[in-house]
Amino acid sequence: MTTPATASAFTGFEQRDFDTFLIEGLEQRMAAIEERIRPKFRYLGEKLAGDIAVQAGDEMYLHIAKHARRTVNPPKDTWLAICNNKRGYKAHPHFQLGLFDDHLFLWFALIYEAPNKSKIASTYLDHLDEVIAAVPSDYVLSLDHMKKESKPVSEMSRQAWSQALTRLRDVQKAELLIGRHLPAGDPLLHNGDALYKLAQDTYETLMPLYRLAAKLG
Repeated sequence: MTTPATASAFTGFEQRDFDTFLIEGLEQRMAAIEERIRPKFRYLGEKLAGDIAVQAGDEMYLHIAKHARRTVNPPKDTWLAICNNKRGYKAHPHFQLGLFDDHLFLWFALIYEAPNKSKIASTYLDHLDEVIAAVPSDYVLSLDHMKKESKPVSEMSRQAWSQALTRLRDVQKAELLIGRHLPAGDPLLHNGDALYKLAQDTYETLMPLYRLAAKLG
């Protein structure tokens, strides 16, 4: 288990990191991801994995997106993922931190590869008021990890929550991601310690949802 520590050696993300996704060509963009972003992911992810392990009471493992299946189109985003499975994260409830060209995202994620997401969604529906209460109003929700778009939690009614979770339960390709977005121009992104603390706080806040899901997924 990684020992929790400060991320004082992590200086944050700069505009150049976000501009990586404007580079034309698969090989060129992947080379820039490897050079600019992955070292930051490795350092930050190891620290966060230690913190999440303490909160979850379970061993946690860092996974960094490889984009290995791509042969033509360069990735529009990249991310790190943290979960309790050493071999992979997609089939399990997990936490993400990643970049598109215009924002950084912090997620607790249930994506379509998770075989138990229907059971997890049913559990969330059974505890709907607790789920809603666990998510701060300034967070956002996404139903597709491939898209930039998200919906502010502040605009979601109880019915909207119920519809999203029912879809997660009943639709094979449905997903649910809950967390925070920071626009590329946010000054906090340039402060490594502040961003690290924000990520810690975000994952700690979402830990009750992870614990409910981890029992089933």
